[in-house]
Amino acid sequence: MRLNKIFKNMLLVISAGIILTACATKKEVAVEAPKEETKKEEVTKIEKIAGQMQGDVYVGTDSVKYLADGVADRVFFATNESILTTASRETLRAQAAWLRENSNITVVLEGHADERGTREYNLALGERRANAAKDYLMTYGVSSDRITVISYGKERPVDSGSNPLAWSKNRRSVTVKAN
Repeated sequence: MRLNKIFKNMLLVISAGIILTACATKKEVAVEAPKEETKKEEVTKIEKIAGQMQGDVYVGTDSVKYLADGVADRVFFATNESILTTASRETLRAQAAWLRENSNITVVLEGHADERGTREYNLALGERRANAAKDYLMTYGVSSDRITVISYGKERPVDSGSNPLAWSKNRRSVTVKAN
């Protein structure tokens, strides 16, 4: 008798569940298609970003300052790298030529990283980047006595954005006149 009562209650619960699920309806949400202007703006934005980057290395000029007339002050690096790109080597050769002509000038090479990664990792990476630039300048005749290296890691971004273009601008070594 007791078993019969339990069986009936289970049957009622299962039946109620089936009935309730059968009554449930799926709501459809109307999604508005993006306007043509929005698509064009996005394409233009992507093209602009692509024009300023080669791979993940910044090649634009909007964040580049000048150490001297016609001599860029910064070089850029790939993610987690301290290897100089071809464009970076060209910039550093121009810096070395200018520094050889101006032998009374001393410089500080600042190493920087993007916001990703720990503080310690980015400080070490920034130092490797600045040292890579220093080593290259030294191979072109600039005395190591005239070059000081410092790393800021991710502490001094040139672009505070949180996107690939901003990150690529922040992965850099900057040559600053010390005197």
